[in-house]
Amino acid sequence: MLLRMTSSSESEEQLTSVLERARTAGFLGPGPLRVHSEHARAFATPIPQQAQQLLDLGSGGGVPGLPLFVRHSHLSGILLDASEKRCAFLSWAVTELDLQDRVDVRRGRAEELAHEIDLRGSFDVVTCRGFGPPSATVEGAVAFLRDAGVLVISEPPEGRTWAALQLEAVGLEQLFPQEWAGEDRASSRATVVAFRRTGSVPSHIPRSIKKQRSQPLAVLEEGDETA
Repeated sequence: MLLRMTSSSESEEQLTSVLERARTAGFLGPGPLRVHSEHARAFATPIPQQAQQLLDLGSGGGVPGLPLFVRHSHLSGILLDASEKRCAFLSWAVTELDLQDRVDVRRGRAEELAHEIDLRGSFDVVTCRGFGPPSATVEGAVAFLRDAGVLVISEPPEGRTWAALQLEAVGLEQLFPQEWAGEDRASSRATVVAFRRTGSVPSHIPRSIKKQRSQPLAVLEEGDETA
């Protein structure tokens, strides 16, 4: 079941204003705000309706995290980013959008915070947009998930071929819902891919950035040109 929408036209206008400020500050990429907004809608598609706790990893200018929290009032959670400037903007945005009762901003690096007792295994959903290469995204995100939690990340239009056995080794399986190829996804030219946590996450995951760079997880099939 898909997430239920709870936003109003007024909240959507406020969200647009906040995202415009994010783009002016250089925290969002180029292109119409409509594209960024629709990309966030694509992220909502794989999220189970019963999900409550969401972590937006590498939140940057707040997409997809801010639109998800604005449009789905039963979601609460954290916007996480390593940059002091981006976290200052996100804190302002949370107050501006009246989300402070259910959304916090945390500054730090995923490979460190994922080992914190209050964050590890604490979220129903983790979202990542433009966080890094596939191996770093999966490794940085998986330890934040609860059992049966869902990871949703950006995917290039041509897609990737993910390695099932390597994903299984870190406790994930890929999800393949047919409804992802819906109107929102096609109109924004945005694609996402989702995984469910089905097993235990090794205690050393995520590793240090040095280890991730020197020995990246082989989460894509060998020879995939979109790696």
